Amino acid sequence: MTEQTDQAEFTAPAPAPAPPLTATRPLGELRHWPRSFADRLVHPLPGVRALARLAREGALRPSPAGLRGIAELPFAPGPLPAVDTGTVAVTWAGHASWVVRIGGLTVLTDPVWSRRILGTPPRLTPVGVRWEDLPPIDAVVISHNHYDHLDAPTLRRLPRHTPLFVPAGLARWCRRRRFTRVTELDWWEAAELDVPGREPVRFEFVPAHHWSKRSLTDTCRSLWGGWVLGDRRGRRVYFAGDTGYGHWFKEIGRRHPALDLALLPIGAYAPRWWLRDVHADPEEAVQACEDLGARRMAPMHWGTFVLSAEPVLEPLARVRAAWARTGRPRDGLWDLPVGSSRVLAA
Repeated sequence: MTEQTDQAEFTAPAPAPAPPLTATRPLGELRHWPRSFADRLVHPLPGVRALARLAREGALRPSPAGLRGIAELPFAPGPLPAVDTGTVAVTWAGHASWVVRIGGLTVLTDPVWSRRILGTPPRLTPVGVRWEDLPPIDAVVISHNHYDHLDAPTLRRLPRHTPLFVPAGLARWCRRRRFTRVTELDWWEAAELDVPGREPVRFEFVPAHHWSKRSLTDTCRSLWGGWVLGDRRGRRVYFAGDTGYGHWFKEIGRRHPALDLALLPIGAYAPRWWLRDVHADPEEAVQACEDLGARRMAPMHWGTFVLSAEPVLEPLARVRAAWARTGRPRDGLWDLPVGSSRVLAA
């Protein structure tokens, strides 16, 4: 986090009405963006007083008791499921990294195959899918530029012609690394990828309650959000990226009724006063699934990196309890171990 205005100095903008129809953009378009997307923030970023409180309390990592569950974190890698153009399947590689198979395409979300990221201890669980076991990657989606979601060493493993779908303002970073097929989108914009021998897949960029920063001078210079991936048969997978809880979930659900699967973050939420605006807790993630009207929910963004102070096993226990309280069928919660897969029925 960086020093920004304090709560008393921040006036949240009124939520802008979403465009009536999703705009479709061409792939690889060169675009110009505003210098800052700070006007998209719903809450202020922490200021001096909040940073001082955090330093005073020192609640940045779990207590020794909270770390004792590391050996029990669920890790069950298995082979990727066989798919065809009519199959939708997901495999959790850890944190916010998924292998999504849709329309015959293999799509990676926020791929982080590195052992550690800047400013954190090494990962608690190994990557759930070995890089050499991945099929050819047809596309990558990036939710925002934080180091645990945009990992340069992992992207360097990809062929430079791999299509990348990124938030507005992030294409320059990708092109500097010689990627040649970069499509950057604003909220409620979409592009379609048509690979010979596969079915076309639509990539729509949708809002999130978060922010962006990668260096001392680029706060909110690029956008943040989630992605809805859809095939021609009407199946849709929503990848939330990194987000707090808020009004955008109902709007996404209104635009995409009966989502088949929502990949939602449940970790990195404590202390709550510090992180509630940008990271949903397990109960809020379940409520977000309800707001979305999604048929199924798969938790993510927990059990991989130590980013906050909650005990390492607590997110799983809390999300299961919150799901049970909804009365929804238990099989609608895909609480997968790292490395495991699930296939959507046709």
